[in-house]
Amino acid sequence: MIRFSCKNCGRRFKVSEIHAGKKGRCPKCRNVLIFPKLQNSSCASKQGVSEDKQKGLKYSAYDLSLLDVPKTGETHEQPVDKSDQASEQTEKIAKNSDGHKESVTARKLPWPIDILLYPTSASGMIHIAVFVFVPLFASFLFGLLASFLSPFLLWGTGYIMRYLTAPFYVVFYSYVLYYIAHCVFESSKGHRRASDISISGGFDIGELISEVILLLGCFAICFWPAAIYYAFTHKTDLRFWLLSGCGTFFLPMSFLRGVMFDSFDALNPILITWSILRTFLPYCGLFLFFLAVGGFIAAVLPRLPLWGFLTQGIKIYLVFVLAHRVGWFYWWHKDKLDWGI
Repeated sequence: MIRFSCKNCGRRFKVSEIHAGKKGRCPKCRNVLIFPKLQNSSCASKQGVSEDKQKGLKYSAYDLSLLDVPKTGETHEQPVDKSDQASEQTEKIAKNSDGHKESVTARKLPWPIDILLYPTSASGMIHIAVFVFVPLFASFLFGLLASFLSPFLLWGTGYIMRYLTAPFYVVFYSYVLYYIAHCVFESSKGHRRASDISISGGFDIGELISEVILLLGCFAICFWPAAIYYAFTHKTDLRFWLLSGCGTFFLPMSFLRGVMFDSFDALNPILITWSILRTFLPYCGLFLFFLAVGGFIAAVLPRLPLWGFLTQGIKIYLVFVLAHRVGWFYWWHKDKLDWGI
């Protein structure tokens, strides 16, 4: 037997000599360990046993069940903690195409209600509040600054304030679009509630803006025919609305591919069309839901007798719901789409 101790948590245990030179995990902290190779296994085994007797160390059967880290194509059972067993009763474990485990909270409510409750997590409600009140507060501060500078800048106050406030609004609304894409991505892994963004290594504004440019490309690839038609004709006739309708039909799949692949290559119209054809009937249902919620946001919500900030909050709430359904569409039909991600 090989006597070994974990450098991370200090746990001491024994493993069989057959594990010499292999990788394993500490049964307490799950840290990856590499067991040393023995020159004389029989001698080392006797020495280890004698030292154990002298020091009076006791090892349980659990300590002797240290398993190797699975190699590619191999799977081994690992000890399951009681807390993990309790959580597995309320969670469903699935695997994506890369073999990584993803936890999906079981649905406790009927699906129409569960869909509309997606933004009701702590992170979702905080983001809604931030997206509603930060622009109002910033507008108030910029108004005070403009009134303070107007005696000195006179007629040029408006132009200068535009240049001063533009970077803030660019970064802010870039983050809004970035979080919407985050909702799509997280929903594509089976999450039912909005989650927070984990920022590791700091927040890179350049990366944020480049991501937003890609997402804006998802809209451009869908609506450029209608935009070009309007630029040359300056008409909003039947042809314009047909082109806009076709662009709207392609938008959910275009946005989904842009978020999932994070590349302009994914916005190939042929690939978008092929993905729609592979899931045509379910995608039509997604499009009708997208059209109903989008129509309510654009046509009905502004006419309701509500406060401006409340209208804006409902609008952002429903946009999160749409993002969730787009991502959830991939979760349900990823086998048919067969994107290899």
